[in-house]
Amino acid sequence: MTLEQTYLNYIDGKWSPSVTGRVTASINPAHTNDIVGYVQDSDETDLNLAVSAANRAKGAWRKLSGATRGDYLFKAANLLEARLADIAETMMHEMGKTLAECRGETARGVAILRYYAGEGMRKIGDVIPSTDHEAMMFTTRVPLGVVGVITPWNFPIAIPMWKMAPALIYGNTIVIKPAIETSITAAKLLACFEEAGFPAGVINMVTGDGAVIGGGIARHPDIQGITFTGSNKVGKGIGQTALSRGAKYQLEMGGKNPLIVAEDANLDLAVEAAISGGLKSTGQKCTATSRILVHASIYETFRTKLVDQVKRLKLGNGNDSATWMGPCANEKQRDSVLSYIKKGIAEGASLLCGGGVPDDEELRQGYFVEPTVFDEVTSNMTIAQEEIFGPVLALIPFNHLEEAISLANDVEFGLSASIFTQDIGNILAFIADMDAGLIRINAETAGVELQAPFGGMKQSSSHSREQGQAAIEFFTSIKTVFLKA
Repeated sequence: MTLEQTYLNYIDGKWSPSVTGRVTASINPAHTNDIVGYVQDSDETDLNLAVSAANRAKGAWRKLSGATRGDYLFKAANLLEARLADIAETMMHEMGKTLAECRGETARGVAILRYYAGEGMRKIGDVIPSTDHEAMMFTTRVPLGVVGVITPWNFPIAIPMWKMAPALIYGNTIVIKPAIETSITAAKLLACFEEAGFPAGVINMVTGDGAVIGGGIARHPDIQGITFTGSNKVGKGIGQTALSRGAKYQLEMGGKNPLIVAEDANLDLAVEAAISGGLKSTGQKCTATSRILVHASIYETFRTKLVDQVKRLKLGNGNDSATWMGPCANEKQRDSVLSYIKKGIAEGASLLCGGGVPDDEELRQGYFVEPTVFDEVTSNMTIAQEEIFGPVLALIPFNHLEEAISLANDVEFGLSASIFTQDIGNILAFIADMDAGLIRINAETAGVELQAPFGGMKQSSSHSREQGQAAIEFFTSIKTVFLKA
């Protein structure tokens, strides 16, 4: 596969065009005249073919040992590593992140595959004492069957991998619907699994409109589990549909993540974390820093340092080594970010820097938004409550830690949160009282290691956890066995 060609669905071990005969262009968000390639605009007929293939393959796949399934994952990891440069470059063209970020994400995908390959040798049950001294009682785990995987465009390698790898190692077969914006990256990822020799039907990919293919996955009677990452609105709809037919579902959704800067914080490190956590990947992370709560005694110093550094950030094409921040992933996302900036101004927040599209003629060819910092933000403002998913930071002062934690919790989300402080009392209070699934101390809000559970509280998730050994809870069911001779 090369750029500027048409990429196909992958169904039952074969690359095939959609029955619709329609394709959709993948556009480079850094330069909208650059067509990266074309992907299939599929419908539910294609989805049904993929589900049927996965259903046929699930019996033989689940009967393989965990170690054997792990061997397939190891092979796929090696192929992904060998193709890292090409896949990272494709991701950069499709999604707009810097090449360094794309390389790092692809490397993480390799690590995730290798981690879960090893999980095939771990225990899948426990022996439980029985009240009957002549009996033995134990648990084992069994796969769900066919799992629908619905993934977003912001992490087109890492998120599919932390869903697909555990689903596969625990014996499920898969139908994946990647985001249309990054479906070429997904096709190149699937090619690694194909060459690794996965049996036909174990992994299937159908590209197309989210409402058609994603909605079809949620409704399909032969899909036993659905794992989704994306917006709250779409996620809740998928969850309600899955619930209505008794399918298991896992939702990872939005965040409005606070970074608290206490009076004793290392300001330089806190500023660095605020910029990295909030503006890298153009703020298009569910764990991105969105609100920065700063102690009143250091507020002006922190604000000056932050704005000074944000103004120095270089925007540009991701293949330029000097570029720090790329564009929004698509026109809709850019327009959404700009609308939130307008709301911030209209509701009385003070714009310190950014706030629009760059003046540079080259950057105007893409979906760029200037990194933006607001001051005089109050908790009731839209920019302090709703997920923007863009390069926008809101500064909020506080006088004592209890107030900061109260402000930090005053949103419907609860994904990640961080604090910069050296005071153990502050740290313990933050850990105990912060309503977030990921707590980070003296580190940015964004980022979690692949071997650790990941997920949110409140409206940020369906309250299950992804990654690490916690993934077994979603992708399997417990079977209790009572054995008496």
